[in-house]
Amino acid sequence: MKLLRQTPPDPQQLALQLDFFSPEHSSQPKIDQPAPQQAPGSAFVPQREPLQLTPSPATPPSTALPQGRRRIQVGAHILDYRLLRSRRRSIGFLIDDDGLRITAPRWVSVAEIESAIREKQRWIFAKLTERRERSARRLQPHMQWCDGAKLPYLGEDLTLRILAAQSVGIAFDADTRELTVCLPPDSGEQQLKDRVQGWLQAEARRIFAERLPVYAEKLGVSYQSFALSSAATQWGSCTAEGRIRLNWRLIHFALPMIDYVVAHELSHLREMNHSPRFWATVQSVFPEFQSAKRVLRESGPETLPIF
Repeated sequence: MKLLRQTPPDPQQLALQLDFFSPEHSSQPKIDQPAPQQAPGSAFVPQREPLQLTPSPATPPSTALPQGRRRIQVGAHILDYRLLRSRRRSIGFLIDDDGLRITAPRWVSVAEIESAIREKQRWIFAKLTERRERSARRLQPHMQWCDGAKLPYLGEDLTLRILAAQSVGIAFDADTRELTVCLPPDSGEQQLKDRVQGWLQAEARRIFAERLPVYAEKLGVSYQSFALSSAATQWGSCTAEGRIRLNWRLIHFALPMIDYVVAHELSHLREMNHSPRFWATVQSVFPEFQSAKRVLRESGPETLPIF
């Protein structure tokens, strides 16, 4: 039994995208390196010296590469990448499941592209590390829906307790952090999941209803309504009319993460964009927004229970 039904996105709404909380896809956020403005074939000189990075295991340079791939020495690292040529006017960097992909104008030389790689090496290696860590987490076993199982609630684990009973009920003990679910003896796993999901959604609604007025007052704005969302690619959204939608999955995270998304969406009622003025508005009521934003970006679906 699903308690929420996902509705199509409002084309007029501004949404807070989940950078990592989404089904696996072939790309991550793209960062463009402006292409050199010199004439074709001219040298592109990096603006700073390459960073000295700790060596990591790499394929020896002598190993034959698959078609379409190239290899470059970057500090102590040997980095493989795919190079695609296009009509674009800048050098684009993209990290996906196959590693680094670079898209560049046809007239830009390989030497200029590799100079750009060295300029962006800090970002490249950070994103490659994130991708490896996410892949490692995907290999971890999923939560088992049984008595004694752990699941995240407001940033800390709670323990699931299952009681066979004729009556159906659910109760949370804040002192022991135990969530007791009473179900008939013949109940299946999906019934248990539905009961727990329903409780989590009710908790999310309660907490969102408490936090929204707090930040609306701080920002001097008023919202028309709010609703829960079960979207796969958004933490929240806000329309120009003041309709707020917040992902119930935020209930898994600590309160500061929830407050960040609340402050983010309400700030759109003053700035319906993601301009510097918008981020200054968010910071005025939630100074720690950068750290909260980073936590949410690093929290993929593999870190959350599957319902």
